[in-house]
Amino acid sequence: MSKHLSRGLRVLPALAILLVVASCGGRKVTRIDADKTTDLSGRWNDTDSRLVSEEMIEDCLNHAWLSRHNRRSSEVPVVTVGVIRNKTMEHIAVDTFITDIERAFIADGGVRVVADAGERADIRAERQAMQGNVTAETLKEFGREMGADYVMTGAINQITDEEGGEVVNFFQTDLELIDIESNEKVWIGSKKIKKHIGKSGYSG
Repeated sequence: MSKHLSRGLRVLPALAILLVVASCGGRKVTRIDADKTTDLSGRWNDTDSRLVSEEMIEDCLNHAWLSRHNRRSSEVPVVTVGVIRNKTMEHIAVDTFITDIERAFIADGGVRVVADAGERADIRAERQAMQGNVTAETLKEFGREMGADYVMTGAINQITDEEGGEVVNFFQTDLELIDIESNEKVWIGSKKIKKHIGKSGYSG
C-alpha cells in the first residue's frame, strides 16, 4: 500500500465524524413576521405583552373616568406610565411592556402621554447641556414641561401548577390608573392568561 493511500484511509474516518457532528449539531434559523403568534415555552412572551397592553388600554379608555375628566376640563388628560413590577418567577422585559402600553395609549388618541420620571431626568440633563451651546432660536427652555394628570402603575403575577410532566402557567396583569392630584384610583384593570404545556407525543 502506498504512503499516500494509507494517509488517505486514515483521514476518511475523521471526515466521517465531522460530517456526523455537523449534521446533528446544526441549527436552522428562519425569520418570521414579528406580529406572528409564537409560543414555544409557555412563558410570557412578546405576543402576551402586545395583546395584554392593547386589551387593557382599550378597557381603560372606555371607562367612566375619561368622560368625568372631559366634563370638568377642556384639556385632554395627560398620562404617564410609572412602575410596572414583575412579580413572576420569570425574566420579563417590563420596559417592552411599558412601551406597548404607551403605544396603545397614543394609538387611541384619547389621552396624551408624557415621559416617566427616569426619562424626564435624562431630558432635563439634555436641556441643561444645551445652555450656552445652541442658538437662541433652538434653545429649549426650562419650566415648560407638560405635567401628568394620571399615572399608571401595576404588576404582573404568576402561578405555576405542575404535575407529571405537565405544566400550567397562569399570568395575571393588574394595572391601576391614579389621579396624581388626589391619589384617587380612577380605574383598575386585570387581564388573565393561562397556558398549558403538555407532554410531547415523541417517545424517543
